[in-house]
Amino acid sequence: MIRRLYDWTLSLAQSRHALWALAVVAFVESSVFPIPPDILMIPMIIAAPRRAFMIATVCLLASVAGGMLGYFIGSGLFETVGRPVLEFYGKAEAAENFSQRFNEWGAWAVLIAGVTPFPYKVITIMSGWTGLSLPVFIVASFVARGLRFFVVAALLWKFGAPIRDFIEERLGLMFTLFIAILFGGFLAVKYL
Repeated sequence: MIRRLYDWTLSLAQSRHALWALAVVAFVESSVFPIPPDILMIPMIIAAPRRAFMIATVCLLASVAGGMLGYFIGSGLFETVGRPVLEFYGKAEAAENFSQRFNEWGAWAVLIAGVTPFPYKVITIMSGWTGLSLPVFIVASFVARGLRFFVVAALLWKFGAPIRDFIEERLGLMFTLFIAILFGGFLAVKYL
């Protein structure tokens, strides 16, 4: 099922409505959809590199708006919608344990989930469920998703199709390492 959904999403990149499809995929991916918008964004940018940053902007705005939907699912619809989504991703039990400490590190959680392969939708729902400050959530989402989508857009704009394999295979790892180094730096400053 996931493979068919992936293939269908990828086929949208060749549609004349690709930009609208990207906005819809980025929006729903931030709250419930399992396929990341990158698989649509990457071929769109390779096909039209001059539009790379406009495509990334659409992806960013739709993703943050979808993240706000996830936040509101968590805050207002957790039992009926949020919990089943978290159960689907195997995160329901972890959510119960995590909620006590989440708000202390919530902005970091949003930042990390926004740029790494960790499902961003889980954090959007948890942010609403735990009552993370909405302005903090929005700012962290813009920073994280902006970093993710604009780095991909810049790499594709600069290097074109040859960088595609690197992005699809290793960019999540690079973002994860970047966040680990950044987080480690803050901890070192705090405790040294």
